[in-house]
Amino acid sequence: MRENSLTEGSVGKNLIRFALPYLLACFMQTFYGMADLFVVGLYNGSQTTTAVAIGSQVMHMLTVIIVGFAMGATVRIGRYVGAGDERAAAKTVGASVAFFVMFAAALTVGLLLCTNLITSVMLTPAEAVEETRLYLGICFAGVPFITAYNVISSIFRGAGDSKRPMYFVAVACAVNIVLDFILVGGGMGAAGAALATVFGQAVSVAFALFMLRRRDLGFRVTKADIRVDREIFAQILKVGAPIACQDGLIQVAFIVITVIANSRGLVVSAAVGIVEKLIGFLFLVPSAFLSAISAITAQNMGADKPERARASLGYGLLITMSWGAFCALYSQFLPQTLVGLFTRDAAVLAAGCAYLRSYSFDTLFAAVHFCFSGYFCGDQKAGISFIHNIIAIVLIRIPGAYLAGVYFPDSLYPMGWAAPLGSLLSALICVGFYIYFRNAKSASKDALP
Repeated sequence: MRENSLTEGSVGKNLIRFALPYLLACFMQTFYGMADLFVVGLYNGSQTTTAVAIGSQVMHMLTVIIVGFAMGATVRIGRYVGAGDERAAAKTVGASVAFFVMFAAALTVGLLLCTNLITSVMLTPAEAVEETRLYLGICFAGVPFITAYNVISSIFRGAGDSKRPMYFVAVACAVNIVLDFILVGGGMGAAGAALATVFGQAVSVAFALFMLRRRDLGFRVTKADIRVDREIFAQILKVGAPIACQDGLIQVAFIVITVIANSRGLVVSAAVGIVEKLIGFLFLVPSAFLSAISAITAQNMGADKPERARASLGYGLLITMSWGAFCALYSQFLPQTLVGLFTRDAAVLAAGCAYLRSYSFDTLFAAVHFCFSGYFCGDQKAGISFIHNIIAIVLIRIPGAYLAGVYFPDSLYPMGWAAPLGSLLSALICVGFYIYFRNAKSASKDALP
């Protein structure tokens, strides 16, 4: 059996083996993002902290969009690896490198030209404008490193290896935190935090390239493979573009909900901000399984083993829904133990606990559509993931949060239901599509002579 093959052996073990390193990588990324704010708050005033907080939000949105596009490469490589087509896998890796080099160059130039506009659109407080521009400018210059890291990680994950990308994040995390204390502590403020982030990513990319040259992926990529290939570009975009658009719009929805909360006063704004951070942390588990199911589905569909892909979906649903049920149940009885980690203000604590009690059910319902989204992406049906998320955002998430604020101004509990109900709609749409495709496939088999 080929090392890191996801087409043989126990499906459940493969799923967990792939998901755990991805989960740890996500945790480390979240941790070193929080470390930036912690160190900046330790050495600087509120305007620098605000600049880094706003800049980090922009960079997070940008990163998830890049990750979405990179998922297109993961799926294509995974399908060829599963099919045992080493030449096609190598060509896809080479074309992916060529595509993302051009993508990173265009994105970097565009973002640098729009730095002032982005700072303005984010409604940056006047006192933090200059440092926000400086932070974003430095981070935008490091976009090629962010892109390179995610492309190399997508290559490893497509080949069935999620451990190496975890090591890359660990390197970036360690370098970033050390430089945070050196540069920010040395008086460089937001610029120091940005430089620490970019330099950490650069070192991570150098390490990733070193590992890529030394690690046997199961196929050999030559210099001749690194070229423009419109057909492969189209295949990458077919999967990656819907995911990138979906993830980008989800981040926009979060920002809109934050603006709605900000309009209700400081206590509500603080409570919503804290709970959003907690939910983001709890969502690391279904996010990891989304990626794992996607990779396993891609390889097994390529190997013509759809039953293994469906089994990975089943195991993923069992694990993530169990996690979601635990989180929701815990939040009904002990929400103060979570919200209280971030505030001692009694009013903020009370509002945050009310919000978390209802919002926490999103960890259960989102587990369903996260797993199905991973399955659909691996089966090259990423458009379904885009469709259900957009419908949920437009019909429930944003209007639900707004209407709850209008009709229930004294409590955040009703507003907290907007996200879970949106996820419930997404889950129902996913189940509907899954049943439709299963029935269509059965009908086509019955029609055969």
